[in-house]
Amino acid sequence: MNNTFYNSFDTQCREDERKNDYRTPFEQDRDRIIHTASFRRLQAKTQVFLSGEYDFYRTRLTHSLEVAQIGRAICSYLQRKSSFFSDTFYIDPHLVEAICLSHDLGHPPFGHAGERTLHAVMKQFGGFEGNAQTLRLLTETVYSDKVSRKGMNPTRSFLDGVLKYKTLFGELENPKNHFIYNEQKQFLDFVFDGTDITKAFKAGKARDNFRSIECQIMDWSDDVAYSLNDVADGIHSGFITQQKIERWAESQQLDEELQLSLKKLFDAMKEGRVERSLSSKIGKYIESCSVAETTNVMSGKTNRYRFNLVIDEKARKESQMFKKMSLDLVFLSPQLHQLEKKGDYLLKRIFDTFADNYMEKEKFELNLLPKYVEQNFKNASDTNHRARLLCDYIAGMTDGFAIRTYKRLFDPEFGSMVDLI
Repeated sequence: MNNTFYNSFDTQCREDERKNDYRTPFEQDRDRIIHTASFRRLQAKTQVFLSGEYDFYRTRLTHSLEVAQIGRAICSYLQRKSSFFSDTFYIDPHLVEAICLSHDLGHPPFGHAGERTLHAVMKQFGGFEGNAQTLRLLTETVYSDKVSRKGMNPTRSFLDGVLKYKTLFGELENPKNHFIYNEQKQFLDFVFDGTDITKAFKAGKARDNFRSIECQIMDWSDDVAYSLNDVADGIHSGFITQQKIERWAESQQLDEELQLSLKKLFDAMKEGRVERSLSSKIGKYIESCSVAETTNVMSGKTNRYRFNLVIDEKARKESQMFKKMSLDLVFLSPQLHQLEKKGDYLLKRIFDTFADNYMEKEKFELNLLPKYVEQNFKNASDTNHRARLLCDYIAGMTDGFAIRTYKRLFDPEFGSMVDLI
């Protein structure tokens, strides 16, 4: 049965039309993501703790898989429970899965610390932002070749779903995060097909909050996954204890329901069932979802903008509490800040060393990078383009590869050449 929620506008690709096969366009989007090297690298990129430091903590890959499962479950729940949807009119779970699997593709090594470092060194060249980098991968990097196309040729709906932010770098006075690169306005133009979002909405939150229903589902799924799972990893690692939570709670304004949530968490910690207790909340957060109809500049073109995701306030408040707990007790801890400082130092030195060899010179003094990367530098039109290519290379590194690269460059006792092949 055809899903009439979507039309040809939603499935259109920016480049050439795809060949028909046994899959829907959104299944193709999903499959293409799963088989990219960028997706595989997420298994060795930091989520909270440095990748490889412990065997059972979450990485960017396991986090993305959990987000995708939650996103699909929300689609199924809404189709069954909402009066708006039916067997022939529903939010496509394959599309939402593709968006969820992709949402962290552009994040660099060492988590958000690495993102801040790359933004600092790239600020004069157009900045760096994890979500903007995801968009760059999908549209210009993965599955690219010199003959036929750039990027994976995503559908309009898929591209729109990963566009969490829609404000351009150049529109912000002092951009720190939540933007896309200036040159990516062409993808906004494609997604909205003649509707100039940069004029329809002011830069910043007003524009960034204008999201398709699939993007809204991805965002809530992401919140659910890391608000609960980061707490679980924090407890298992010893960063979060009952005593620390109690001291933290004294400085928060928690109502009776939130205090009861903490009491239940304490009980689970004492009984050794933290993972099961927090996982059970995922189902409750999924059931907190509903949709409401809306009218806007895109709702006449696509059903993806006819509906907003509505989250029960109780679930949202509890999720926000767990998220803030993780931030204050784990992400702001001296231990993690020390690791972030080290990651910042490594990435800056790597960037500066490669930049010194490649950025301003027509002939390179040393061959420090793989041949295909050096060839891209030679073909680059200007310094800004070279800086972006260098940023692409470093952002694509895993935590371990970044550390080995640093050692090869600066540690006289490290001489491994294996990963240069």
